[in-house]
Amino acid sequence: MIEFVRGEVAYVCAEFVTVEVGGIGYKIVAPNPFFYRTGDEQIIVYTYHYVREDQEVLFGFRSRRERALFTKLLGVTGIGPKGALAIVASGNVDALVEAIEQEKESYLVKFPGVGKKTAKQMTLDLKGKLAELAPDYVPSEGLFAQGNAELNEACEALTALGYSDREVEKVKKALQAEVLSTDQYVKRALQLLLNVR
Repeated sequence: MIEFVRGEVAYVCAEFVTVEVGGIGYKIVAPNPFFYRTGDEQIIVYTYHYVREDQEVLFGFRSRRERALFTKLLGVTGIGPKGALAIVASGNVDALVEAIEQEKESYLVKFPGVGKKTAKQMTLDLKGKLAELAPDYVPSEGLFAQGNAELNEACEALTALGYSDREVEKVKKALQAEVLSTDQYVKRALQLLLNVR
């Protein structure tokens, strides 16, 4: 298994980031690929190599803690990689752990692809198993260029995470007055979507 990839960002889009290491470009699917557009020469992406009969994907995360959450979510019946990515993208591990521990299904069904049955399964499978992920978790804030292009990129990322055009358009209108980086727009939009749905 590949623990992490360290290299230069070659390409970023709504679904993945390409990291160049020694002349080889690794396509890494990430919860919020725009986080990696930092301008730094070297970045580290903690990876999870997902292998199935019909697909092989390298998923990437900002921390080992995010990766651990992703792998635990993959163990829940009814949650695949796309659903697990959408949950990790919220960046709020503490709220997720609290919702699972207190069986707050109303919070869990706010994630795309998570219905009442899957929310119940999450609480059954994960209750008491996520506490080690919650302490000291603070998502990094990016410092990027500002403007409307960033809001459009954030909307693309939300669509890639499985949110409907109607939901994306609603949060886009709510965020148009704010001037943020793409990463910050995505985080803010996810907060709004989790409170609105």
